[in-house]
Amino acid sequence: MSVVVGLDRMASEGASKLAACRLGLVTHGAAVNAELRDAVEALLGAGFHLRALFSPEHGLSGVIADGAAVADAIDARSGLPVYSLYGKTVQPSVAALADLDALLFDMQDVGVRFYTFASTLYYVLWAAAEAGVPVIVLDRPNPLGGVTLEGPVLDPAFLSFVGIVPIPVRYGLTIGELARTMNVTVGADLTVVPLAGWRREMGFDGTGLQWVPTSPAMPHLSTVHLYPGMCFLEGTNLSEGRGTPLPFEICGAPWIDGYGLAARLNALTMPGVRFRPCQFVPALGNRYGGMLCGGVQVHVLDRALCRPVTVGLQLIAAVKSLWPEDFAWRERSDAGSYMHFDLLLGTDRVREALNAGEDIEALVRSWDGGLETFAEACRPYLLYT
Repeated sequence: MSVVVGLDRMASEGASKLAACRLGLVTHGAAVNAELRDAVEALLGAGFHLRALFSPEHGLSGVIADGAAVADAIDARSGLPVYSLYGKTVQPSVAALADLDALLFDMQDVGVRFYTFASTLYYVLWAAAEAGVPVIVLDRPNPLGGVTLEGPVLDPAFLSFVGIVPIPVRYGLTIGELARTMNVTVGADLTVVPLAGWRREMGFDGTGLQWVPTSPAMPHLSTVHLYPGMCFLEGTNLSEGRGTPLPFEICGAPWIDGYGLAARLNALTMPGVRFRPCQFVPALGNRYGGMLCGGVQVHVLDRALCRPVTVGLQLIAAVKSLWPEDFAWRERSDAGSYMHFDLLLGTDRVREALNAGEDIEALVRSWDGGLETFAEACRPYLLYT
């Protein structure tokens, strides 16, 4: 039996309860129902009175490039105003919330801290709490499942829009469960419409649902399974594969010998993955655009065994070891004085460990205590077994 998402449950069960309500909707094109209709079409078709839409990074359509500001707009289909939450402001304004009785939130997340939908959720909760507007989150599966946690818990000193709350890189919660954990400190009037039929050990491919790209660089479900670690390459001078058909699945640089890199990484026998040497040319406008790059494609052989955070760190360590004169960390981020890599990891300890040549497996094990503490703290807010 297929998993039933919160959108379908709301459309079939919630219309009468909210019949007289003026509603806002935070959403994007990847938030679809079982018939692949997006949330705007599905809710309007079910009789909900939408008055305003709010869009995250990548816009309502999900096609705007990463990091590019999203402008306010008018939705051509519905005629509704679309207020950007990734432009001049990152949270709904007082004026935009003034005529609303409730705010619906329906977005397909990828289960990774630095994917900015988590930060959008946080700011939506804060703005709604301040305005006294209830928030209803329509839950969706975490495509990475709800069992495995990875990476360090974010150090509050490294808070940014790619890390807004102290959670691990791979946090193992649905978007509804994440909202419940965030709301402990926010205090919004929050309701979660839960999934039906989802279990924590489920990968997205076991739900019966179709994957819809959540952004231009998240085209495939296979991309999601590597993103928690391969995104670290954004903090270096390596190409993470943007501008190719396989972002976050291939990586490299003009100065890399893919055969040498693949041999080094395969010798580590990391569970669930295999590395294949490859060459690629990123499209113009991306790092090394138009240049022939050598590198590797990461093939996930067993999703249950693969630990993408470890994969990403071992890959960087291998490149640093093989090409020490060519490798470099990305220049400091716009977010204060921190390196972009440190903001992604939520700490500068990992970069320091890589620079010192420390053992990656020992570094990964050092996070176990923090992950156990996080899992225990989240337990009261879990919705699924």
